[in-house]
Amino acid sequence: MLSRILTFLLLCALALPAAPERPNVLVILLDDLGYSDLGSYGGEIPTPNMDRLARGGVRMSQLYNSARCCPSRAALMTGLHPHQVGIGSFAHREPVTDRGPAYAGHLNNRCVTMAEALQPAGYRTYMVGKWHMSEPGPIARGFEEFYGYVHGYAQDQWTPDRYVCLPRGRKPELSYKPGEFYATDAFSDYAVEFLDRALEQEDPWFLYLAHSSPHFPVQAPQPSVERFVDIYRQGWDKLRAARYARMKEMGLATTAWKFTERSLVPVEPSGIANGFPGKPNPAWDTLPADRREDLAYRMATFAAMVWHVDLGVGRIIERLESAGQLDNTLILLLSDNGACYEWGPYGFDGPSRKAIQILHTGDQLKTIGGPGTHHSYGSAWANLGNTPLRLYKHFIHEGGISTPFIAHWPRTIKPNSEFIREPAHLVDILPTVLAAAGAEYPERFKGNAIIPAEGRNLLPVFAGGTLGERSLAFEHQQARGLRKGKWKIVWGKRMPYPIEWELYDMENDRTETTNLADKHPEITKRLAGEWVAWAKRVGAEPYNLAAE
Repeated sequence: MLSRILTFLLLCALALPAAPERPNVLVILLDDLGYSDLGSYGGEIPTPNMDRLARGGVRMSQLYNSARCCPSRAALMTGLHPHQVGIGSFAHREPVTDRGPAYAGHLNNRCVTMAEALQPAGYRTYMVGKWHMSEPGPIARGFEEFYGYVHGYAQDQWTPDRYVCLPRGRKPELSYKPGEFYATDAFSDYAVEFLDRALEQEDPWFLYLAHSSPHFPVQAPQPSVERFVDIYRQGWDKLRAARYARMKEMGLATTAWKFTERSLVPVEPSGIANGFPGKPNPAWDTLPADRREDLAYRMATFAAMVWHVDLGVGRIIERLESAGQLDNTLILLLSDNGACYEWGPYGFDGPSRKAIQILHTGDQLKTIGGPGTHHSYGSAWANLGNTPLRLYKHFIHEGGISTPFIAHWPRTIKPNSEFIREPAHLVDILPTVLAAAGAEYPERFKGNAIIPAEGRNLLPVFAGGTLGERSLAFEHQQARGLRKGKWKIVWGKRMPYPIEWELYDMENDRTETTNLADKHPEITKRLAGEWVAWAKRVGAEPYNLAAE
């Protein structure tokens, strides 16, 4: 009798459909990539491998970020607003104690990272690149292995001892002959290396590849830079117009996307703003020939960095294909914020706020982007990167918070050549990944109560569904904003005019050319009230110390 029961139960088990195989997860984050820099978003930089992911998956036109590198990383990794996890402004090696918990400068213990949430579901976890969320670092926050740098917003791409493997002593480490090391390529090397280790296991894996490219200092191998110089000798005006035309042709830019004038240079000290504080970026043809040549090399270096990222993405795709795992790997590819204006149309040389501006001529041009250099490419090229959106990283206008976003998962996501126009935010990435992985978001972790996730699962959106109306709020170093339905209010900073709430109809004016605050004061006031309520809830300035 017992044997017949066991046989019956075995037959029933065999008749049940097999549990779906959990996907691998690969999140690829680029640093300071402009909204339209990728070929699949209208850019002239060749990105065939990232464009392949776009063709085989879906693209979103309104995924929002948190305006700057570290707050965006915090939102991406935790599914919470950066203020809720302690990185409302910036990441700091030593905790900040005088601005309230929203601005402590490091991840707090009331959140979980994507890695911490995936590990209990049986995932192996790896990270390569830029952490930028201070202590505790990636190993303490759920990653088994790490290669990159923990502190700082940028490192020299040519200096291998700026980068570490963690846990220390873990072997094998990759080695490079003198002169061979270039960090963007090394990040791809380690991504493939970690994939090889993961593929030896039966468990699903999560790899977070957080590039520092194309963040300044713009650095790339000189032969790679040279291949792009002629393109950028055309100047930002011709290239902006060409990008906009391609964006219209591919259906990204609609009639609601007006072509904007050149964006203003923020009000900074005249020296670092290159003499243009509060003025529009200059017309390319008004610049002297030697200045145009210097600028062409700077932008060519930026483009070369993006190109090298794309080469690495191609290697990763090839490795996944050879292992038969591409179809069941959820790949999410995006940028952390809009293109970076720092600090004026000519860019800068040397460490950020201590920077000077140098005009390179003759043989000096060949050194731009090489070992020992530290350059940025400037606000006018950043304006090209965000075509046709206004302003840049640091701001809550569309040029600051709009992110190119590609999702690729052949087993589940049906390719769609049209852009998904549902508004979403980086806080939605963690719930999406957990839903795909069948993992749970914890109420408690390591004895601490965890803040409920703010984001929503995007998988239904990838299949044509909607999320319903909701408010998406922002604050970064006094810049503010809130998007609800078709309406968006935004509060600027460092502008040459009085700062107050602006109101835009995003269905008819995505590029924020017509301020409707005076025409609809009741809408402006209502949304401003919602922003205040959100700011008080998460501790954002000026309400960060309200409880004290």
